[in-house]
Amino acid sequence: MAMLLRKVWGSVLARAALGAPGPGPAAPGSPRGGRRAQPAAERYSASLSLGALDAVPTDVLAQILRLLGPVDAARSTAVCRAWRILASDNGLWAFFLRLGPDPWDLVVFAETHLAAGPDSHPWLYYDNSPQLSFKQIYGLRAVVPGTLIVDGGSGYCKYGWSKYAAPSGRCATFLEFGNIESPMYARLRHFFSTIYTRMQVKPSTQPVIVVLPLNHTDDTDSARASRKQYKETIYSVLFDMNVPAVCAVDQAVLSLYASKRTSGIVVHIGFNTTSVVPIFEGRVMYEIGVETVGQGALKLTGFLKELMHQRNISCESLYTVRTIKEKLCYVAADYEAELRKGTQASCEVDGEGWFTLSEERFKTAEILFQPHMGGMPAMGLHKAVSLCMDHCYNSEVVGDDSWYKTVVLAGGSSCLPGLPERLEKELQQLLPHYISEGIRVLPPPFGTDSAWFGAKMISNVSTFTEAWCVKKKQFRQKIRRNGPLFVNSW
Repeated sequence: MAMLLRKVWGSVLARAALGAPGPGPAAPGSPRGGRRAQPAAERYSASLSLGALDAVPTDVLAQILRLLGPVDAARSTAVCRAWRILASDNGLWAFFLRLGPDPWDLVVFAETHLAAGPDSHPWLYYDNSPQLSFKQIYGLRAVVPGTLIVDGGSGYCKYGWSKYAAPSGRCATFLEFGNIESPMYARLRHFFSTIYTRMQVKPSTQPVIVVLPLNHTDDTDSARASRKQYKETIYSVLFDMNVPAVCAVDQAVLSLYASKRTSGIVVHIGFNTTSVVPIFEGRVMYEIGVETVGQGALKLTGFLKELMHQRNISCESLYTVRTIKEKLCYVAADYEAELRKGTQASCEVDGEGWFTLSEERFKTAEILFQPHMGGMPAMGLHKAVSLCMDHCYNSEVVGDDSWYKTVVLAGGSSCLPGLPERLEKELQQLLPHYISEGIRVLPPPFGTDSAWFGAKMISNVSTFTEAWCVKKKQFRQKIRRNGPLFVNSW
């Protein structure tokens, strides 16, 4: 097969090199003794001729182009009009994109919904999208520079290259910020310097995407100013480190993008708190209201440790307890019914031995719905989500009123088995039918790394550097127009 393709491709290139026939003997009546003028119809027919390959079926030629690959397929467009038509087929370049590292459905979603940048998102799903030029998209995606992604998070940081399949490093965020009493600029400078040192790269060599944790969730002037200042401080720190381009996007928005949506509600179970975030066309709707519940992954881990202590299961390390939680715990579909079942299971933790749990397996996560079990005077998760949905229903957002009926889970503890089903069941029971009809709760699309993968989608989109990034020059011009930024204080 390889030899056959080389012969076929050799004949194609030879035809391209020869081009039109050279001058021959003068035909009678031809001008200046040259060759006979070729009629337009003949010239058009000749431009569509494949020579000796005319007898080969078109579908076979298309298969040959697929086997040759994108580079040779692109070169073949210079041979003749017929090859140009074959090599420009949208299906051919969709095939090449499918062979790439990114899942096909994510590629089409990104190019349909995210190519215009953060300020413009068509509210359509990709199967209803206009026709895309996959050849152009392939060419642009091939030259998009590699990007460093930094997902700070509220408890743990994930960082790595956009061209890789997963983050290459993780660390505890709160340990990397330095002295909590130091100014925010200094803490962020220390944080990013640590990441670049661990990645062993110079800041000036590639763009960076920063995943912004959801801080200051109110829609007050003070909260808006704090969010703006935090974002501008990040830009200032990175540009002072000579980073060529910066893209900063909210964590919840990226988790939503990873699920192939631009509108919905993201329930992010963070390290210390849980946030219920309404998002419409890629924008956090602070004016509708972001609900927060004062318990997160740390509270779940601490509660499991208490339950284990009550059964005289000794374990001092919270890291070990967290590992046990991830391996054995789940969310009961019906808490009272689960109490009457046999739920014992065991797991091994490296260096710590075997641990056996029973009711603790589902009691741990039950505090998400019944916080009083863990001594928390907080609102249950299902009540916080239903309150957010009620606010969305009563808002004046233009568009299909079902935009908020898709709930996407995010955060490490949201990966607990049974959580999507339990939350959806509770919402169906709690909300009136005109709101609850059509509700879907989706598990984290990429587990604990959903926000990181949302950033990866953006970093590989064909228009990334133009549509999503802020360049150093642009930022400096903004400073000159708007006055100095007080970036050395919070």
